[in-house]
Amino acid sequence: MEDTLRKSMAWLHTWAGVVLGSVLFAVFWMGTLSVFDREIDRWMMPTTRLAPATAPISLDAVARTVLPAVPAGASQWRVDLPTQRTPVLRFTYKAGDDEPAPRQLDPQRLAFLPEQGTLGGSGFFFPFHYGLHLQWKEVGKWIVGVAGMAMLLLLVSGVIVHRKIFAQFFTFRPRKSLQRSSLDLHNLVGVLGLPFHFIITLSGMVIFMMIYFPQAYTGAYGEGKAAKAAFFADAYGKYSRPRANAPGALSSLDAMADTARREWGDRQPESQPYFVRVWHPGDANSYVELRRSYAREVTMNVDQLFFDAASGEVLHRFQAAPVMSAQRFISGIHFIQFEHWTLRWLYFLAGLAGCVLIATGFLFWLEARRARHAAKGLAGVRVVEGLTVGSVTGIVIATLAFMATNRLLPPAQGLGGEARAALEVWTFYLVWVASFGHAWWRGRAAWRDQAWGICLLAVVCVLLNAVTTGDHPLRALASGSWAVAGVDLLLLALAVLAAWGARRLAVKPVQGAARQAGVRA
Repeated sequence: MEDTLRKSMAWLHTWAGVVLGSVLFAVFWMGTLSVFDREIDRWMMPTTRLAPATAPISLDAVARTVLPAVPAGASQWRVDLPTQRTPVLRFTYKAGDDEPAPRQLDPQRLAFLPEQGTLGGSGFFFPFHYGLHLQWKEVGKWIVGVAGMAMLLLLVSGVIVHRKIFAQFFTFRPRKSLQRSSLDLHNLVGVLGLPFHFIITLSGMVIFMMIYFPQAYTGAYGEGKAAKAAFFADAYGKYSRPRANAPGALSSLDAMADTARREWGDRQPESQPYFVRVWHPGDANSYVELRRSYAREVTMNVDQLFFDAASGEVLHRFQAAPVMSAQRFISGIHFIQFEHWTLRWLYFLAGLAGCVLIATGFLFWLEARRARHAAKGLAGVRVVEGLTVGSVTGIVIATLAFMATNRLLPPAQGLGGEARAALEVWTFYLVWVASFGHAWWRGRAAWRDQAWGICLLAVVCVLLNAVTTGDHPLRALASGSWAVAGVDLLLLALAVLAAWGARRLAVKPVQGAARQAGVRA
């Protein structure tokens, strides 16, 4: 502890940022991309670039299409219905430990689309955002949780450290030294995004309350699997009944959906089911689950109805209690699954502001200590700079390499869907690791090198999409493929921004050398 609160908070703010800033940047970067994960899916899965279905979809017709693909003894199968952002049906099933990759269906022809051979944005970027793809004992979620707590500390301590933070908001000086301009930009985006960054971080912690604070339910329900099942039944409406081990039939899913709509508010958009799941298919005790859509509301409701599969009789109704409804509202604030394009773009821009906030904090730390560490022969700046470059520009390069690989690899039918997806993921991690190595090798020059790398790769991604699919930005715009056009245009904007940054970085060393020569003369 220092002799004043402000100095203590400055120490905490500095070292929490240096130690966990790399994880925070990765989380914010992937979270920002996840705002448009479904649109990235359309870019990475060309066969899913379909026009929205115009006629209502018959669940009975869907069932007739997917049932031949459900193996004997499967515990469940599920179909997610098309949405404004996802124009395909999504089919999954579970048979023992076998839970293969989802398959997509054309909602108009009710035919299976070719295997995609990619995790896409929703299968890679989104899980990375909250779990870093580290599943062993949920260690990834714990790392993200610790980083989230650090982010809350950084936001609070930042307000205390910067006593004149709102006055500094109006003093952005981009032409000053890198140290000064990075601090000004840090303050600017910090003030602009403070409410968003605080709420988005806190809501992310609340979503995983069962992991970070299991006492919240074990105190009331006790320990063990039975207690956990009881909690899930009360909180999320989990319903189950055992198999009868006798053959059974499946009655009309459309009739069940009509019953659900009437109970949820007739045929309003918010009364529609968004997925149907059949448990114990083919068994006499089979039952059907329907969940209500939350496309038109912030709260990710868990309203559901369970039907007897053979008779269509309602077995169980569920609507969340007030406490769980509050939790689902907080989840909805974080996940932004509702249809509101203005808010979605605001989330995206606020997420980018969070990335800038973290990156400029790193830059200020580096520039404030660069001369002092060099004079004392310390390696701290070189170590942190390599960590920063790899964490900031490196993960952007890895993301673009992931997308470029998606367009370069042959279709999944010739390569194998899982193998193709694995190659994309391996490319991401190998390029990311290489970016750290390059950063520690090149030092300060790595910023310029990797900025040019981002510019080149972003343009390459757009060109590869045009060559491999024919959907260049102008054609995508003309055909109404807004998702594809949007991703391409953002890639081009990223290329322009990276080129501008690389040129600025290329000028500064020359100016610095000229000034030093003038001083010596």
